[in-house]
Amino acid sequence: MTGSRTRFTSIISAILFLSLAAFGARAQEAGSEFLADLHGFRINNYLAVDAFYSFSATGDTETLNRIVVAINNANDAMNSVIASTSGVLSSDQIKTLNESFDKFKDLMRSNINEVRDRGYPDLRLMADMADQASTMNTTATELYSVAQQNSGAKADDRVESARSAAVLMAQMMARYAARTHSSVSQTFQGATTETPLDEQAKTFDNYLKNVSSGSPTGMLKETLSDVSSKWQFIRSSYVNFNDNNVSFIIDRYSKGIINGLASAIELMGNNS
Repeated sequence: MTGSRTRFTSIISAILFLSLAAFGARAQEAGSEFLADLHGFRINNYLAVDAFYSFSATGDTETLNRIVVAINNANDAMNSVIASTSGVLSSDQIKTLNESFDKFKDLMRSNINEVRDRGYPDLRLMADMADQASTMNTTATELYSVAQQNSGAKADDRVESARSAAVLMAQMMARYAARTHSSVSQTFQGATTETPLDEQAKTFDNYLKNVSSGSPTGMLKETLSDVSSKWQFIRSSYVNFNDNNVSFIIDRYSKGIINGLASAIELMGNNS
């Protein structure tokens, strides 16, 4: 009888251990998805700002559609963050970020209406939006670090470097678009507080070096090689950003780099 009780207790303990392990794995997976949503949120907000600077100069429908797509994608990511049950951020932290996003969307809407109604942007209103975008994305980046610490998910250094590189490229692209399309330097996103573009380019070099470490093979190697080639093609334009360059080429290649890094992140996730 004692032996049966012992075996029963051992079975219960094993089941409990497996249940806890499965719960921990699900929590880590939920944390990883949460981080991916926050990453997408940051990227798409910068893409929206980048598109707006082009729209402010052209007012064309195609560019307006780019803004709408980026805002919608950021909105979807924000909704996923709000609906998440991962618990890696508090409700107050998520509420703060969402309120900042709502303010950004309102300013974006007002700026779009100004361009559509008057044919040109209101520089003060555009500067307000740029400041709000910078504040919001700083908050999102800080919360990303907090969520990463709280998630318990094992961080892959190469994936994190790829995400950091993608966010930095999106930010650089938006700032370059501001320089290209705005006649007033104060409307540049982060003009007074952020690291100069040439220094950001050097930081991007380091991120890309980290992503390419470990002798990648196959599709990942090809993808990273393509990213590196695109970067080498436009790098001098970011380093020497006061020179005259073909802005639409910079924009196209920058987007290609962001898309390539997204593919690399997916490939690294599949191989983990």
